[in-house]
Amino acid sequence: MISREFKALNYLREDELEQIHLGALAVLEGDGVEFFSREARDILKKAGAKVKGENVYLPRELVMEQVAQAPAEFTLHARNPEKNVVIGGNTTVHAPGYGSPYVMDYIQNTRRSADYKDYIAFTKLCANSDNFDVVGGVLVEPNDLPDYIRHAKMFQAAVKHSDKCLMGSAMGAKKAQECLEMAGILFGGVDQVRKKPALISLINTNSPLQFDPRMLESMMIYARNNQPVLFSALAMTGTTSPVTLAGALVQQTAEILSGVTLAQLINPGTPVVFGSASSIVDLRTGDLAIGSPESVKMFSVIAQLARFYDIPSRGGGSLTDSLFPDAQSGYESMMVVMASVLSGINFMLHSAGLLENYMTMSYEKFIIDDEIIGMVREYASPMLMDKENLAVDTILRHGSGGNYISDEHTFKHMKEMRIPIISSRERYGAGGDFADTAQRAHEYCKAVLQGYQDPELDENIEDELNRYITNISEEK
Repeated sequence: MISREFKALNYLREDELEQIHLGALAVLEGDGVEFFSREARDILKKAGAKVKGENVYLPRELVMEQVAQAPAEFTLHARNPEKNVVIGGNTTVHAPGYGSPYVMDYIQNTRRSADYKDYIAFTKLCANSDNFDVVGGVLVEPNDLPDYIRHAKMFQAAVKHSDKCLMGSAMGAKKAQECLEMAGILFGGVDQVRKKPALISLINTNSPLQFDPRMLESMMIYARNNQPVLFSALAMTGTTSPVTLAGALVQQTAEILSGVTLAQLINPGTPVVFGSASSIVDLRTGDLAIGSPESVKMFSVIAQLARFYDIPSRGGGSLTDSLFPDAQSGYESMMVVMASVLSGINFMLHSAGLLENYMTMSYEKFIIDDEIIGMVREYASPMLMDKENLAVDTILRHGSGGNYISDEHTFKHMKEMRIPIISSRERYGAGGDFADTAQRAHEYCKAVLQGYQDPELDENIEDELNRYITNISEEK
């Protein structure tokens, strides 16, 4: 988790931000949002929204009244209390990749379908690093597991191989309820999970201006049980949203606000996150361009809008359009991560591993991104300005032409500098064979996975989770 010691960047002027806000409210009143759930529509209608077919038209007074009930920050609880995280305020919480169906094979220089072994391996890499706070969810898509059990096995892997915060399934009411009940096994009952939220779930809109039934069903389960809901729009400029950045921001703000409104009507005070995975589309090819400066602009504005509504934000990530863990993947990822942190993003999904926009995960890219986040984390940490660190006495003691290498002050503070995990600081004259960054990441990844040890987990909890998953299989 990154704790920022500086004021977040405001990308837009206040009057420009107000225009996006008012535009979104106009869209909600004039065109509305399609909610493909009768239950959701009934809740909104009872609260004063106009419903016509599956379209719901939301009065601005209703929207703002409900948004005001969402907390400005909240704590997500891990099974290891030392790894609880605060989402909101001056923190940026990191979660790894999410949803990629493919994994890059570095040796073969090609991609293949992701499987459960990959899911476990990436979970271990995430647990091993101090830079990641949340595991679980669809870290990669384990295509070798049947759909009806996939969410439960992913949850089990996240619990067994990590003691960090968890994500829950958003693939319908049944899977959401099962994740909630498995969290209850881990935390001493569902009532305890309600008191101390332990699952955060990604609820995506369907741009333009729709919510599908599975996402809505999941969201309603989590909201009723006081679990955080991460609303995110994936507006693609010129295809599923206006081609202009301002227009895309108006549309996705309307989508997110409608979800926040429903969550608060279900359970006032439900923890929510105002999120975006939106991007421009390169209209020459029709492909997303998530490693673009235009996408970063949208993330920056999302963070600013979230502060305007006084709720946490989601955006950014180690995003790239490159197919390989190369220079392009590095400079695009650093740009997105750094800008998102400077802009005050609170929750950064897709923080590590992604190639080919959101389609492929790479072990080598994961390690490179871990390095990037470590660098940004050090940048965001405070510069100590006390007497000891100003070192005036030390400077006076050595004077002009002095040398500090053997000074006691140097020995006292020399270990405070961040040590890279894979970045090279060697010179050509050092001798030996030189590997490039991807190769160093490949070797480091192998070493981590070979030496990894799972955090301790109560055998009774593990047995109960196994029985629960067996019951799911038998019911099928």
